[in-house]
Amino acid sequence: MVGIDARNKNILDTKYTCPKCLLILRDPVQLSTCEHRLCQSCIDTQQGAPIKYSQCQTETPNGQVLLDRGFKSEMQSLPIDCSFCQWSGILNNYQEHLNQSHPNPKCEHCAEQFNSVNKLNEHKFIRGKKEEHYLTTHHQEAILKVVRHMRSQLLDTKMETDVTRTTTAVTSDPALIQLQEFYETLNILVGGIETLNDDGQRISNELLQCQIKLQTLVEDFSQVKLSVEESHSFLEGVKQNQDILNQDLTSLKEKINDMQYVSYDGTFIWKITNFQEKMTDAQSERQASIYSPPFYSSLTGYKMRARLYINGDGNARRTHMSLFFVLMRSLNDPILKFPFAYKVTFCMYDQTPEQRHIIDSFRPDIRSNSFQRPRSEMNIASGIPKFFPLAMIQQEGNPYVRDDTMFIKVMVDFGDMPKTLLPYSLSLNPGLPMHIQHTMIKQEVERRAQQHPESTPVA
Repeated sequence: MVGIDARNKNILDTKYTCPKCLLILRDPVQLSTCEHRLCQSCIDTQQGAPIKYSQCQTETPNGQVLLDRGFKSEMQSLPIDCSFCQWSGILNNYQEHLNQSHPNPKCEHCAEQFNSVNKLNEHKFIRGKKEEHYLTTHHQEAILKVVRHMRSQLLDTKMETDVTRTTTAVTSDPALIQLQEFYETLNILVGGIETLNDDGQRISNELLQCQIKLQTLVEDFSQVKLSVEESHSFLEGVKQNQDILNQDLTSLKEKINDMQYVSYDGTFIWKITNFQEKMTDAQSERQASIYSPPFYSSLTGYKMRARLYINGDGNARRTHMSLFFVLMRSLNDPILKFPFAYKVTFCMYDQTPEQRHIIDSFRPDIRSNSFQRPRSEMNIASGIPKFFPLAMIQQEGNPYVRDDTMFIKVMVDFGDMPKTLLPYSLSLNPGLPMHIQHTMIKQEVERRAQQHPESTPVA
């Protein structure tokens, strides 16, 4: 069966119309409870649920539905007009006419072509989504066309020309009563649909305004997003500059700290704090060695520093602490004598009254590049690889690390001090001025010479 068209006269007789899909009954079935009829396909969409007939509100179990073949046969003789041309005939011949005369109908809304009227009907109205379809503009416009056509047909019958005659007829003819009610209902439907169309147009205009505003908001958002990205890039640049400034500030602080402890007499006492942390860094190889601040032999003399491998270096790795002397480049190198040939002494202080200091010294190998005039910032370090056993420094309560701090003294001997005087010179109070310490050392040399005039000090 095909859908109802505005020119199909039998739309006026609701007897042949399914109230659920508003189409001519297709494969009509009868509800056993109220004896009303629906399409078989409309029953199938209920998926087993009870069927409620819209006019009488009576519910019928889905299983109590009977196929009405007699009524279907009766419908075949209904007169009908073609929806696409001027053909008129009975419903039984309508499908054949459509197949022969209209094999490829087009949709009046989108101009899409189909190979049958049934396919066109499926395109216009999908039964599984009829609730959505009822809300579409196409459906409302189609209903409006049908209602207006029906209203026009009713007007052609001139039922309303004589109110008195109609009123008299209404009281005597039940069919006219039904037609009058139907006509009034149609008038109400026309007004309602026109109102809906007006509302739809208004909503469409409002939607267009919203779309324009949305586009404006999207553009504004794009501008804000771009501005945020530019600000982010600027802040990243500022952060990088800040990191560089922080590094420069740290380096400057280190230089200032080094200047606080700078020495100009060829001796330097190196205070090493956070010793355990530095030991851990050396063992994990995060930082194998540390440098002392620079010190000088005089205001215009050599520039020097010490380098300590806490976990050892080379063959002494993991067994001994390695302590080295580093000759550095200075502004006064052009007037100084090279190679550097002065004896270097290291002393690790015993921080208890026992004063069992660890003392060792070496003389530079003047053939080594370590003691030539520096051509870069620093020469290669040279010194004593096995200065002190790690086993002793790792003992609990050892006297060389107290309060997580170690003291190492570096002393360059420019006067060729005898080796026998080293313990005495290093036992002097480091708090005394250097000229006082030198005077005391000189006095000690003279005292020993008087006691043992026959002995010659060994350098």
